[in-house]
Amino acid sequence: MTANRLDAPTPPGGGPGLPPLAESWLPREHPLHRPRHGARQTTARVAALVFFCVPLLLLVVGVRAPEFENRKLADFPSITDGFGLFTGLDQWATDHLPLRDKAVLAEDSISRGLFGEPPPLGQKPAVVGPVQAPVQTPSASDEDRDKLRASGFPKVIEGTSGWLYLGYDVLGACLPERSVDDVIGGMKKLREAVESSGRKFVLVVAPDKTTMVPEHLPAEYIGKACSTEARENFWKRAVSDAGVLDVRPALGVAADRRGAPVYSDIDTHWTHEGGLAMTRLIAEAAQPGVTATWKATPATVVQREGDLPTLLGKTVEFSLQTYDLAADGQTVQSKAVDKAFRDPLKLPSASGKGVVRTKVGMIADSFTLPAVPYLSGGFADLTVVHSDTAGTDVDKVVSTLVNSDVVVFEAVERSLTAGINPMVSDQVIAKVKTELAKRRR
Repeated sequence: MTANRLDAPTPPGGGPGLPPLAESWLPREHPLHRPRHGARQTTARVAALVFFCVPLLLLVVGVRAPEFENRKLADFPSITDGFGLFTGLDQWATDHLPLRDKAVLAEDSISRGLFGEPPPLGQKPAVVGPVQAPVQTPSASDEDRDKLRASGFPKVIEGTSGWLYLGYDVLGACLPERSVDDVIGGMKKLREAVESSGRKFVLVVAPDKTTMVPEHLPAEYIGKACSTEARENFWKRAVSDAGVLDVRPALGVAADRRGAPVYSDIDTHWTHEGGLAMTRLIAEAAQPGVTATWKATPATVVQREGDLPTLLGKTVEFSLQTYDLAADGQTVQSKAVDKAFRDPLKLPSASGKGVVRTKVGMIADSFTLPAVPYLSGGFADLTVVHSDTAGTDVDKVVSTLVNSDVVVFEAVERSLTAGINPMVSDQVIAKVKTELAKRRR
Protein backbone atom coordinates (compact mmCIF):
# COMPACT_ATOMS: atom_id res chain seq x y z
CA MET A 1 0.00 0.00 0.00
CA THR A 2 1.34 3.43 -0.93
CA ALA A 3 0.36 7.04 -0.38
CA ASN A 4 -0.37 8.06 -3.98
CA ARG A 5 -4.11 7.45 -3.93
CA LEU A 6 -6.13 10.31 -5.40
CA ASP A 7 -8.37 10.54 -2.32
CA ALA A 8 -5.49 10.44 0.18
CA PRO A 9 -4.02 13.57 1.76
CA THR A 10 -1.01 14.78 -0.19
CA PRO A 11 2.27 14.43 1.69
CA PRO A 12 3.93 17.70 2.62
CA GLY A 13 5.74 19.09 -0.37
CA GLY A 14 4.10 16.52 -2.66
CA GLY A 15 1.44 16.71 -5.26
CA PRO A 16 -0.03 15.00 -8.27
CA GLY A 17 2.59 13.30 -10.42
CA LEU A 18 5.15 12.97 -7.63
CA PRO A 19 6.76 9.54 -7.09
CA PRO A 20 4.79 7.32 -4.64
CA LEU A 21 6.09 7.15 -1.09
CA ALA A 22 6.12 4.14 1.20
CA GLU A 23 3.90 4.57 4.26
CA SER A 24 6.90 4.21 6.58
CA TRP A 25 8.58 7.19 4.88
CA LEU A 26 5.75 9.57 5.68
CA PRO A 27 6.00 11.90 8.69
CA ARG A 28 4.73 10.35 11.91
CA GLU A 29 1.93 12.94 12.13
CA HIS A 30 0.68 11.93 8.67
CA PRO A 31 -2.61 9.97 8.80
CA LEU A 32 -1.20 7.24 6.50
CA HIS A 33 2.07 6.78 8.36
CA ARG A 34 2.83 3.22 9.48
CA PRO A 35 6.10 2.11 11.14
CA ARG A 36 8.34 0.00 8.96
CA HIS A 37 9.00 -2.57 11.71
CA GLY A 38 6.20 -3.10 14.21
CA ALA A 39 6.59 -5.19 17.36
CA ARG A 40 4.81 -8.16 15.80
CA GLN A 41 7.03 -8.05 12.72
CA THR A 42 10.14 -8.04 14.87
CA THR A 43 8.89 -11.02 16.89
CA ALA A 44 8.09 -12.95 13.72
CA ARG A 45 11.51 -12.23 12.24
CA VAL A 46 13.29 -13.37 15.40
CA ALA A 47 11.20 -16.55 15.53
CA ALA A 48 11.99 -17.31 11.89
CA LEU A 49 15.69 -16.68 12.52
CA VAL A 50 15.70 -19.12 15.44
CA PHE A 51 13.67 -21.73 13.51
CA PHE A 52 16.02 -21.80 10.53
CA CYS A 53 19.39 -21.01 12.08
CA VAL A 54 19.43 -23.09 15.28
CA PRO A 55 19.24 -26.48 13.41
CA LEU A 56 22.08 -25.32 11.16
CA LEU A 57 24.19 -24.30 14.15
CA LEU A 58 23.53 -27.65 15.82
CA LEU A 59 24.68 -29.45 12.67
CA VAL A 60 27.85 -27.34 12.60
CA VAL A 61 28.74 -28.30 16.19
CA GLY A 62 28.17 -31.99 15.45
CA VAL A 63 24.63 -32.69 16.69
CA ARG A 64 23.09 -35.39 14.49
CA ALA A 65 19.63 -36.96 14.37
CA PRO A 66 19.63 -40.60 15.57
CA GLU A 67 17.89 -43.49 13.79
CA PHE A 68 15.09 -43.76 16.34
CA GLU A 69 12.26 -45.00 14.09
CA ASN A 70 13.61 -48.52 13.47
CA ARG A 71 14.71 -47.60 9.96
CA LYS A 72 17.61 -46.01 8.14
CA LEU A 73 17.51 -42.22 7.81
CA ALA A 74 16.60 -41.02 4.33
CA ASP A 75 19.60 -40.41 2.07
CA PHE A 76 20.07 -37.08 0.32
CA PRO A 77 18.29 -37.45 -3.04
CA SER A 78 20.52 -37.86 -6.06
CA ILE A 79 20.47 -35.62 -9.10
CA THR A 80 19.93 -38.80 -11.13
CA ASP A 81 16.51 -39.19 -9.48
CA GLY A 82 15.05 -36.54 -11.80
CA PHE A 83 12.09 -34.80 -10.20
CA GLY A 84 12.62 -37.11 -7.22
CA LEU A 85 15.51 -34.81 -6.30
CA PHE A 86 12.91 -32.27 -5.18
CA THR A 87 10.22 -34.59 -3.82
CA GLY A 88 12.81 -36.44 -1.72
CA LEU A 89 14.19 -33.35 -0.03
CA ASP A 90 11.28 -33.10 2.41
CA GLN A 91 11.85 -36.57 3.91
CA TRP A 92 15.63 -36.05 4.02
CA ALA A 93 15.29 -32.71 5.81
CA THR A 94 12.77 -34.13 8.28
CA ASP A 95 14.89 -37.20 9.09
CA HIS A 96 18.09 -35.21 9.64
CA LEU A 97 16.61 -32.42 11.78
CA PRO A 98 18.72 -32.29 14.97
CA LEU A 99 16.89 -33.08 18.23
CA ARG A 100 13.87 -34.44 16.33
CA ASP A 101 13.75 -37.43 18.69
CA LYS A 102 13.48 -35.04 21.64
CA ALA A 103 10.69 -33.14 19.87
CA VAL A 104 8.75 -36.36 19.31
CA LEU A 105 9.10 -37.24 22.99
CA ALA A 106 7.90 -33.76 23.99
CA GLU A 107 4.91 -34.00 21.66
CA ASP A 108 4.01 -37.39 23.11
CA SER A 109 4.23 -36.11 26.69
CA ILE A 110 2.16 -32.99 25.99
CA SER A 111 -0.53 -34.87 24.06
CA ARG A 112 -0.92 -37.50 26.76
CA GLY A 113 -0.69 -35.01 29.62
CA LEU A 114 -3.17 -32.46 28.27
CA PHE A 115 -5.48 -34.49 26.06
CA GLY A 116 -5.10 -38.05 27.37
CA GLU A 117 -4.33 -39.53 23.96
CA PRO A 118 -1.25 -40.38 21.88
CA PRO A 119 -0.12 -37.73 19.38
CA PRO A 120 -0.51 -38.13 15.60
CA LEU A 121 3.25 -37.45 15.23
CA GLY A 122 2.78 -35.81 11.86
CA GLN A 123 1.17 -38.87 10.31
CA LYS A 124 -0.92 -38.32 7.23
CA PRO A 125 -4.04 -40.11 6.07
CA ALA A 126 -3.40 -43.52 4.67
CA VAL A 127 -4.51 -42.48 1.18
CA VAL A 128 -1.22 -40.67 0.50
CA GLY A 129 0.72 -42.44 -2.23
CA PRO A 130 -0.27 -45.06 -4.81
CA VAL A 131 -2.02 -47.79 -2.87
CA GLN A 132 -3.80 -50.71 -4.50
CA ALA A 133 -6.53 -52.38 -2.50
CA PRO A 134 -6.88 -56.15 -2.78
CA VAL A 135 -9.09 -57.39 -5.60
CA GLN A 136 -11.97 -59.20 -3.99
CA THR A 137 -15.71 -59.20 -3.62
CA PRO A 138 -17.24 -56.58 -1.30
CA SER A 139 -17.32 -57.61 2.34
CA ALA A 140 -18.06 -56.18 5.76
CA SER A 141 -14.42 -55.12 6.09
CA ASP A 142 -14.68 -52.66 3.18
CA GLU A 143 -16.12 -50.10 5.60
CA ASP A 144 -13.06 -50.69 7.80
CA ARG A 145 -10.76 -49.99 4.86
CA ASP A 146 -12.64 -46.80 4.06
CA LYS A 147 -12.11 -45.58 7.63
CA LEU A 148 -8.43 -46.44 7.35
CA ARG A 149 -8.07 -44.44 4.13
CA ALA A 150 -9.90 -41.44 5.55
CA SER A 151 -8.00 -41.09 8.82
CA GLY A 152 -4.43 -40.87 9.99
CA PHE A 153 -3.27 -44.22 11.31
CA PRO A 154 -1.00 -44.66 14.34
CA LYS A 155 2.53 -45.95 13.92
CA VAL A 156 2.05 -47.82 17.18
CA ILE A 157 -1.13 -49.48 18.43
CA GLU A 158 -1.31 -49.35 22.21
CA GLY A 159 -2.81 -52.53 23.61
CA THR A 160 -3.59 -53.80 27.08
CA SER A 161 -1.10 -54.37 29.92
CA GLY A 162 1.45 -52.08 28.27
CA TRP A 163 1.71 -54.12 25.06
CA LEU A 164 2.60 -52.22 21.90
CA TYR A 165 2.02 -53.31 18.31
CA LEU A 166 3.38 -51.98 15.03
CA GLY A 167 0.63 -50.09 13.24
CA TYR A 168 1.89 -51.17 9.82
CA ASP A 169 0.87 -54.76 10.62
CA VAL A 170 -2.70 -53.53 10.22
CA LEU A 171 -2.20 -50.77 7.66
CA GLY A 172 -0.23 -52.94 5.24
CA ALA A 173 -2.68 -55.83 5.50
CA CYS A 174 -5.72 -53.61 4.86
CA LEU A 175 -4.22 -51.45 2.11
CA PRO A 176 -1.58 -53.59 0.37
CA GLU A 177 0.46 -52.36 -2.55
CA ARG A 178 0.05 -55.72 -4.27
CA SER A 179 -2.84 -58.15 -4.03
CA VAL A 180 -2.52 -61.45 -2.18
CA ASP A 181 -2.90 -63.21 -5.56
CA ASP A 182 0.21 -61.44 -6.84
CA VAL A 183 2.21 -62.20 -3.69
CA ILE A 184 1.28 -65.88 -3.56
CA GLY A 185 1.95 -66.10 -7.28
CA GLY A 186 5.36 -64.50 -6.77
CA MET A 187 6.32 -67.00 -4.07
CA LYS A 188 5.28 -69.89 -6.32
CA LYS A 189 7.32 -68.48 -9.21
CA LEU A 190 10.34 -68.08 -6.95
CA ARG A 191 10.01 -71.68 -5.80
CA GLU A 192 9.81 -72.86 -9.39
CA ALA A 193 12.86 -70.78 -10.35
CA VAL A 194 14.95 -72.32 -7.56
CA GLU A 195 13.76 -75.92 -7.84
CA SER A 196 14.05 -75.99 -11.64
CA SER A 197 17.79 -75.32 -11.17
CA GLY A 198 18.18 -78.50 -9.12
CA ARG A 199 18.24 -76.75 -5.73
CA LYS A 200 16.05 -77.27 -2.69
CA PHE A 201 13.82 -74.35 -1.70
CA VAL A 202 12.72 -73.58 1.88
CA LEU A 203 10.17 -70.80 2.36
CA VAL A 204 9.45 -69.59 5.90
CA VAL A 205 7.29 -66.67 7.04
CA ALA A 206 7.89 -65.02 10.42
CA PRO A 207 4.43 -64.19 11.82
CA ASP A 208 3.61 -60.66 12.89
CA LYS A 209 3.13 -60.09 16.60
CA THR A 210 -0.47 -59.19 15.82
CA THR A 211 -0.88 -62.73 14.48
CA MET A 212 0.81 -64.62 17.32
CA VAL A 213 -0.14 -62.47 20.33
CA PRO A 214 -3.51 -60.89 19.47
CA GLU A 215 -4.84 -61.14 23.02
CA HIS A 216 -3.30 -57.80 24.03
CA LEU A 217 -4.67 -55.83 21.08
CA PRO A 218 -7.38 -53.27 21.92
CA ALA A 219 -10.95 -54.52 21.78
CA GLU A 220 -11.60 -52.13 18.90
CA TYR A 221 -9.21 -50.36 16.55
CA ILE A 222 -9.36 -49.05 13.00
CA GLY A 223 -8.48 -51.81 10.57
CA LYS A 224 -9.35 -54.69 12.90
CA ALA A 225 -11.83 -56.40 10.58
CA CYS A 226 -9.94 -56.01 7.30
CA SER A 227 -6.52 -56.90 8.75
CA THR A 228 -7.91 -60.03 10.45
CA GLU A 229 -9.54 -61.09 7.20
CA ALA A 230 -6.34 -60.42 5.24
CA ARG A 231 -4.14 -62.38 7.70
CA GLU A 232 -6.40 -65.42 7.72
CA ASN A 233 -6.59 -65.45 3.93
CA PHE A 234 -2.84 -65.02 3.57
CA TRP A 235 -1.86 -67.85 5.93
CA LYS A 236 -4.37 -70.25 4.41
CA ARG A 237 -3.06 -69.67 0.91
CA ALA A 238 0.61 -69.34 1.88
CA VAL A 239 0.69 -72.79 3.44
CA SER A 240 -1.57 -74.61 0.99
CA ASP A 241 -0.62 -72.90 -2.29
CA ALA A 242 2.92 -71.55 -1.83
CA GLY A 243 4.25 -74.31 0.43
CA VAL A 244 5.31 -72.00 3.27
CA LEU A 245 7.00 -73.80 6.17
CA ASP A 246 4.49 -72.98 8.94
CA VAL A 247 6.45 -71.88 12.00
CA ARG A 248 3.37 -70.97 14.06
CA PRO A 249 2.93 -74.36 15.80
CA ALA A 250 6.61 -74.42 16.81
CA LEU A 251 6.29 -70.89 18.20
CA GLY A 252 3.29 -72.01 20.22
CA VAL A 253 5.26 -74.90 21.70
CA ALA A 254 8.16 -72.56 22.53
CA ALA A 255 5.76 -70.13 24.21
CA ASP A 256 4.24 -72.94 26.32
CA ARG A 257 7.71 -74.08 27.36
CA ARG A 258 8.72 -70.51 28.21
CA GLY A 259 5.46 -69.71 29.96
CA ALA A 260 5.14 -66.47 27.98
CA PRO A 261 4.82 -65.35 24.34
CA VAL A 262 7.98 -65.49 22.23
CA TYR A 263 7.49 -61.81 21.42
CA SER A 264 8.37 -58.84 23.62
CA ASP A 265 5.65 -56.46 24.76
CA ILE A 266 7.65 -53.45 23.49
CA ASP A 267 9.34 -54.84 20.38
CA THR A 268 7.88 -56.00 17.10
CA HIS A 269 10.30 -58.95 16.68
CA TRP A 270 10.26 -62.37 18.23
CA THR A 271 12.70 -63.37 20.98
CA HIS A 272 15.62 -65.81 20.75
CA GLU A 273 13.17 -68.64 21.42
CA GLY A 274 11.47 -67.72 18.16
CA GLY A 275 14.76 -67.55 16.29
CA LEU A 276 15.80 -70.93 17.68
CA ALA A 277 12.46 -72.51 16.71
CA MET A 278 12.81 -71.24 13.14
CA THR A 279 16.42 -72.48 12.93
CA ARG A 280 15.35 -76.00 13.88
CA LEU A 281 12.64 -76.05 11.21
CA ILE A 282 15.00 -74.80 8.50
CA ALA A 283 17.64 -77.37 9.47
CA GLU A 284 15.08 -80.19 9.31
CA ALA A 285 13.82 -79.00 5.93
CA ALA A 286 17.38 -78.85 4.58
CA GLN A 287 18.54 -82.17 6.09
CA PRO A 288 15.74 -84.23 7.69
CA GLY A 289 16.57 -85.73 11.08
CA VAL A 290 19.65 -83.56 11.66
CA THR A 291 18.34 -81.87 14.82
CA ALA A 292 17.78 -85.09 16.76
CA THR A 293 20.95 -84.43 18.78
CA TRP A 294 20.51 -80.68 19.19
CA LYS A 295 20.58 -79.32 22.73
CA ALA A 296 19.94 -75.70 23.64
CA THR A 297 20.64 -74.42 27.15
CA PRO A 298 20.02 -70.94 28.60
CA ALA A 299 23.07 -68.67 28.38
CA THR A 300 23.30 -64.95 29.15
CA VAL A 301 20.52 -62.41 29.46
CA VAL A 302 21.11 -59.33 27.32
CA GLN A 303 19.42 -55.94 27.27
CA ARG A 304 17.95 -54.57 24.07
CA GLU A 305 16.17 -51.34 23.21
CA GLY A 306 12.56 -51.90 22.19
CA ASP A 307 11.85 -50.64 18.68
CA LEU A 308 8.21 -49.68 19.34
CA PRO A 309 8.77 -47.10 22.13
CA THR A 310 11.28 -45.37 19.85
CA LEU A 311 8.44 -44.62 17.46
CA LEU A 312 6.87 -42.69 20.33
CA GLY A 313 10.11 -40.85 21.03
CA LYS A 314 10.97 -42.97 24.06
CA THR A 315 13.87 -45.24 24.97
CA VAL A 316 12.86 -48.40 26.83
CA GLU A 317 14.98 -51.54 27.22
CA PHE A 318 13.88 -55.13 27.72
CA SER A 319 15.62 -58.40 28.60
CA LEU A 320 16.38 -61.17 26.13
CA GLN A 321 17.36 -64.69 27.14
CA THR A 322 20.02 -66.12 24.81
CA TYR A 323 20.97 -69.77 24.41
CA ASP A 324 23.97 -71.99 23.78
CA LEU A 325 23.39 -74.50 21.00
CA ALA A 326 25.28 -77.78 20.87
CA ALA A 327 24.40 -79.54 17.62
CA ASP A 328 25.95 -82.80 18.84
CA GLY A 329 24.39 -82.39 22.28
CA GLN A 330 27.71 -81.58 23.96
CA THR A 331 29.93 -79.07 22.14
CA VAL A 332 28.58 -75.52 21.98
CA GLN A 333 29.29 -73.95 18.58
CA SER A 334 26.71 -71.18 18.43
CA LYS A 335 28.29 -67.74 18.07
CA ALA A 336 26.85 -64.24 18.28
CA VAL A 337 27.63 -62.23 15.16
CA ASP A 338 27.57 -58.49 15.71
CA LYS A 339 27.17 -57.59 12.06
CA ALA A 340 24.26 -56.85 9.77
CA PHE A 341 23.79 -58.66 6.47
CA ARG A 342 22.83 -55.93 4.01
CA ASP A 343 25.75 -57.35 2.05
CA PRO A 344 26.14 -61.14 1.85
CA LEU A 345 27.50 -62.44 5.16
CA LYS A 346 29.04 -65.89 5.56
CA LEU A 347 28.34 -67.10 9.10
CA PRO A 348 30.89 -68.92 11.27
CA SER A 349 30.99 -72.60 10.36
CA ALA A 350 30.03 -75.45 12.66
CA SER A 351 31.25 -79.04 12.29
CA GLY A 352 30.64 -82.51 13.60
CA LYS A 353 27.53 -84.51 14.37
CA GLY A 354 24.15 -82.80 14.05
CA VAL A 355 25.38 -80.07 11.69
CA VAL A 356 23.71 -79.32 8.35
CA ARG A 357 26.45 -79.95 5.81
CA THR A 358 24.84 -78.76 2.58
CA LYS A 359 25.64 -75.25 1.32
CA VAL A 360 22.82 -72.88 2.18
CA GLY A 361 22.08 -69.44 0.75
CA MET A 362 19.54 -67.52 2.81
CA ILE A 363 17.56 -64.38 1.98
CA ALA A 364 16.23 -62.94 5.23
CA ASP A 365 15.21 -59.86 7.20
CA SER A 366 15.48 -58.55 10.76
CA PHE A 367 13.61 -61.56 12.18
CA THR A 368 16.64 -63.67 11.34
CA LEU A 369 18.92 -61.57 13.58
CA PRO A 370 17.91 -63.47 16.77
CA ALA A 371 18.50 -66.72 14.85
CA VAL A 372 22.03 -65.93 13.64
CA PRO A 373 23.83 -67.51 16.65
CA TYR A 374 21.93 -70.78 16.15
CA LEU A 375 22.36 -70.79 12.38
CA SER A 376 26.10 -70.45 12.97
CA GLY A 377 26.03 -73.30 15.50
CA GLY A 378 23.97 -75.69 13.37
CA PHE A 379 25.16 -75.14 9.80
CA ALA A 380 28.54 -75.85 8.21
CA ASP A 381 28.17 -73.41 5.29
CA LEU A 382 25.51 -70.71 5.37
CA THR A 383 25.57 -67.26 3.75
CA VAL A 384 22.79 -64.77 4.49
CA VAL A 385 21.76 -61.53 2.77
CA HIS A 386 18.93 -59.11 3.52
CA SER A 387 15.87 -59.24 1.24
CA ASP A 388 15.89 -55.43 0.96
CA THR A 389 19.15 -55.75 -0.95
CA ALA A 390 17.16 -57.35 -3.77
CA GLY A 391 15.51 -53.99 -4.32
CA THR A 392 18.80 -52.09 -4.55
CA ASP A 393 21.39 -54.59 -5.82
CA VAL A 394 19.86 -57.88 -6.92
CA ASP A 395 23.27 -59.15 -8.09
CA LYS A 396 24.38 -59.46 -4.45
CA VAL A 397 21.40 -61.67 -3.74
CA VAL A 398 21.99 -63.76 -6.83
CA SER A 399 25.66 -64.26 -5.92
CA THR A 400 24.53 -65.72 -2.59
CA LEU A 401 22.14 -68.17 -4.23
CA VAL A 402 24.17 -69.48 -7.18
CA ASN A 403 26.79 -70.98 -4.85
CA SER A 404 24.21 -72.81 -2.72
CA ASP A 405 22.54 -76.20 -2.79
CA VAL A 406 19.63 -75.08 -0.60
CA VAL A 407 17.92 -71.70 -0.91
CA VAL A 408 16.09 -70.38 2.16
CA PHE A 409 13.77 -67.39 1.91
CA GLU A 410 12.60 -65.93 5.23
CA ALA A 411 10.21 -62.98 5.21
CA VAL A 412 8.17 -61.32 7.92
CA GLU A 413 4.44 -61.63 7.39
CA ARG A 414 3.76 -57.88 6.99
CA SER A 415 6.21 -57.55 4.09
CA LEU A 416 4.14 -60.11 2.18
CA THR A 417 0.61 -59.15 3.21
CA ALA A 418 1.48 -55.55 2.31
CA GLY A 419 3.04 -56.67 -0.98
CA ILE A 420 6.31 -54.77 -0.46
CA ASN A 421 8.90 -57.57 -0.31
CA PRO A 422 11.14 -57.17 -3.38
CA MET A 423 11.85 -60.91 -3.59
CA VAL A 424 8.36 -61.60 -4.98
CA SER A 425 8.64 -59.02 -7.76
CA ASP A 426 8.72 -60.32 -11.33
CA GLN A 427 11.99 -58.51 -12.13
CA VAL A 428 13.89 -60.09 -9.22
CA ILE A 429 12.45 -63.55 -9.83
CA ALA A 430 13.38 -63.38 -13.53
CA LYS A 431 16.97 -62.45 -12.63
CA VAL A 432 17.20 -65.25 -10.05
CA LYS A 433 15.79 -67.80 -12.50
CA THR A 434 18.17 -66.82 -15.29
CA GLU A 435 21.31 -66.89 -13.16
CA LEU A 436 20.47 -70.11 -11.27
CA ALA A 437 19.74 -71.86 -14.57
CA LYS A 438 23.31 -71.06 -15.67
CA ARG A 439 24.70 -72.80 -12.55
CA ARG A 440 22.45 -75.81 -12.19
CA ARG A 441 22.98 -78.29 -9.35
